[in-house]
Amino acid sequence: MEYEAWKATWKAPLNPQQEAAVQAAQGPVLLLAVPGSGKTTVLIHRLGYLIFCLGVAPEQILTVTYTVAATRDMAARFARTFGETWANRLEFRTINGLSARIIQHYERVKGRQAFTLVTEEGRLASLVGELYRKATGEFATESTVRSLRTAITYCKNRQMTQEEIEAYQVEDIPFAKLYRQYHAELRRRRWMDYDDQMVYAAQILRQHGDILAYFQDKYRYLCVDEAQDTSRIQHTILKLLAGRRRNLFLVGDEDQSIYGFRAADPGALLRFEEEYPGGRVLFLEKNYRSTATIVAAADRFIRQNQHRRDKHMVAARGPGPAIQPIWVADRVQQYAQLAQWAQDCDRETAVLYRNNDSALPLLDLLDRQGTGCRCRQMEGTFFTHRVVRDVTDFIAFAAHPADGERFFRLYYKMGVG
Repeated sequence: MEYEAWKATWKAPLNPQQEAAVQAAQGPVLLLAVPGSGKTTVLIHRLGYLIFCLGVAPEQILTVTYTVAATRDMAARFARTFGETWANRLEFRTINGLSARIIQHYERVKGRQAFTLVTEEGRLASLVGELYRKATGEFATESTVRSLRTAITYCKNRQMTQEEIEAYQVEDIPFAKLYRQYHAELRRRRWMDYDDQMVYAAQILRQHGDILAYFQDKYRYLCVDEAQDTSRIQHTILKLLAGRRRNLFLVGDEDQSIYGFRAADPGALLRFEEEYPGGRVLFLEKNYRSTATIVAAADRFIRQNQHRRDKHMVAARGPGPAIQPIWVADRVQQYAQLAQWAQDCDRETAVLYRNNDSALPLLDLLDRQGTGCRCRQMEGTFFTHRVVRDVTDFIAFAAHPADGERFFRLYYKMGVG
């Protein structure tokens, strides 16, 4: 089907920049998409263009997203546009989902058994806490365990050498020693964490040419969403899979990278032409989401960053209310101000926060003043929080003194030897 006929058939609502991206089908392409520029619309319609205009079999296209929720959302949006039948033939996976598939194929072909993937973060956190206690003689706080787990993830995703790990600092903790012990203990238990899963998949692709060839032939076109959040180990896997065909389509924006602490490598977008000689860099610069006032302020702000591509965000919408800065002295005043606004609010309003812990004081204030609210992705987590679990362990153990497992949790946690 010719492009114009395809566009008319599916009523594709694309601007010129979006059309150029949709039709950029062959070779390595980096699409730099500013916020609210319709990147998901482009991804969905590019998949349709590959299938209906170029005759690519849906089974030969892999779309990699950052989260499981994003895979479901993208699959649903494709189905709404082009139909369930075609959507069911496409693959939408996270990088960990892709790694799991590579490992499973390796197990079948080579007749070997991979380590067990530990999906419960609590088990890994408990292991880190136990190793910390043995290394220092002290009990790790929750924040220390969290810092250590983040550091372990960082090292693996950055593909750090042993020398780099030795030099890596985490508070005043002997991190390199603890990192080696963590690795050794995982091997002893035949466990792997989510980061090991990617490292293992990359090793398989590097060391087994037949398996690499199988996946290169299976996935002839790779589309990657939120490329600014992709780590070095993830880029390694994608580059291996792209192979000689190099049909890799990355969509991202280094300005929107917020996962550096998890080893996201937005610099890969700046090095794109070095990594993929002859690759094309395209732009989506029109923001459809926000008012011109907000877009202009955001564009002025982000252009102060020297380590970025030269792109300019423009607004599709007209001007809105002026931006009003509010100055507060500390977080207590900030929460009080937000709670006051919520009390006076006459329509549904969103509050953005950096992490779940930042939301708790505000939720407490809203609850005390009787202001109705809901919080996404935090329901039901209070009673599984480690501090609350300690309290409930004491209460439950008082009621059931023969509960040995609960006794040992309290014994080690509280240092009651």
